Amino acid sequence: MSPGSAELVLPRPGKLPNPLIAPISAPTEAAFIETFGTLLPPAKYLHTSNGKAAYYELLPSTPASSPGGGKQVPDHVLLIHGVQTPALGMLPLARTLQVSFPYTHFVLVDLWGHGLSDTPVVPHDSGLFHELLDALLDQLAWPSVHLVGFSFGGSLTVGYAGSRPSRVQSFTLVAPAGLIPSSIFTDEQLGYLRGGDDEAAARRYVIAFLEGGELVVPADWKERVEKGEIVAEAVRAWQMREHPGHAASVVAVVRDGGVIDNDAEFVKAVGTGIPSLAVLGGTDDVCSEAQLTAVGFINIDVVPQVGHGVVRERVPEVAASISSFWRKLSETSSD
Repeated sequence: MSPGSAELVLPRPGKLPNPLIAPISAPTEAAFIETFGTLLPPAKYLHTSNGKAAYYELLPSTPASSPGGGKQVPDHVLLIHGVQTPALGMLPLARTLQVSFPYTHFVLVDLWGHGLSDTPVVPHDSGLFHELLDALLDQLAWPSVHLVGFSFGGSLTVGYAGSRPSRVQSFTLVAPAGLIPSSIFTDEQLGYLRGGDDEAAARRYVIAFLEGGELVVPADWKERVEKGEIVAEAVRAWQMREHPGHAASVVAVVRDGGVIDNDAEFVKAVGTGIPSLAVLGGTDDVCSEAQLTAVGFINIDVVPQVGHGVVRERVPEVAASISSFWRKLSETSSD
């Protein structure tokens, strides 16, 4: 871990950040490629007042116009990753969808504090990330978009759809975070999540909570990466070592980004009437079909015998659900 990174604590919402403190710079693309190769397209960058953020484009291979002269659905898709694993973790799903939708322009983004994106020394509430999505869509000149959000990316997606409905044509949630109730935590655990005196202990707790224990990188990760496989644990460990703002961003997101008790944003997103789909693992302990039904979601697909890692562990099934959803939207738009 880089010098000073273990001591970095980001400001909480309601506290004015110090404008004189520069964003914590992310690692270079060359450093990432040296470890994980060139699976991703070359990074492009957004330059914002909060720092520099990386994104990756999968360009269409065929024209987006249909035989009837209209645009095919979806034309523009943005995939939003969860906490810890950056844009690379969404690449297998994006590549699989690209085969079925060659006319679609797909984009993946590294959220703040992840991958090749800086860590702004400001509160990491959902508004910070919504502003990042605004800036990205503006740079791409996309008036609106189809969103696919995994885990924390799912929580961001519902918040974005609910607050900016004109910019969202449809949204898909894959194993979304946000519906975890604070009631499942002990007083001590809530103390870590809400900020206390022992920041080092809080950081250890948050990482263990996300990992389900200590982060363990498979011994054969290098061989698997050389074969083109994405080993999420290795990517997460690399960020902990090489990105001096990553750990602080992770803790701040869990505390303030809408990972817990975010039910109202789900209800608001449903209320927009924007077409939506949710895809869950049948054994996911982060989100259940019953929780989504309780906040108004109807279009829910459950992939059996898999947990929260469904986005990478069961790519064909997740892609099939999304493909069916998009094809129905295409049929509706052409009526």
